[in-house]
Amino acid sequence: MTEPIAQVGGHEVPSTHALVRRWPSVVGLLAAVSAFLAGPDRTTVGIVVAIAATCYLSAAALSRPWTAWAAIPGCSALVFVGRLLGAAPLTTLAVTAAVLVVVGVVVRASRRALTAETTGALVYGGVAAMGLGLAPTAGLVLVALALIAHGAWDVWHLRRGVVVPGSLAEFCVALDVPLGLAVLVGLVVT
Repeated sequence: MTEPIAQVGGHEVPSTHALVRRWPSVVGLLAAVSAFLAGPDRTTVGIVVAIAATCYLSAAALSRPWTAWAAIPGCSALVFVGRLLGAAPLTTLAVTAAVLVVVGVVVRASRRALTAETTGALVYGGVAAMGLGLAPTAGLVLVALALIAHGAWDVWHLRRGVVVPGSLAEFCVALDVPLGLAVLVGLVVT
């Protein structure tokens, strides 16, 4: 049975039910638009990349997919507190990732999942850190590309249904790819 389509101004649009079902994409896209309108810089986009990788790592380390969602406000709060204490955001997230890896080993999380997500955190976090070491524009390009690449990571998880809830992977695709592309397009246009 096909999804009912509503008519608005003579054009077919998805029904409210279809939009409700796609809430992670809607929320992710709203987050991407909000971040872009705030004028993203290489630090902000780098933090988004690092938090995204840390969310996946938390789910793998704790063997609880739902913790990926909890890690978004949790990591954001840690970054905020770290800044108050004078710590660089990526340093705070790197320490958080290291603690998660130790916890994952101690609780005997799936070695395969923990290894994959640790590798992802190292790669994405490393690229974010490299971006901060470059000139502002070059750094912003690098972290935007890393964010888009993380979108591919999100799609892989979404299609396989592993480590994180599908809703989180869908949210991340809708945040990462549009924000990364918007940043790149914004650099070309300005």
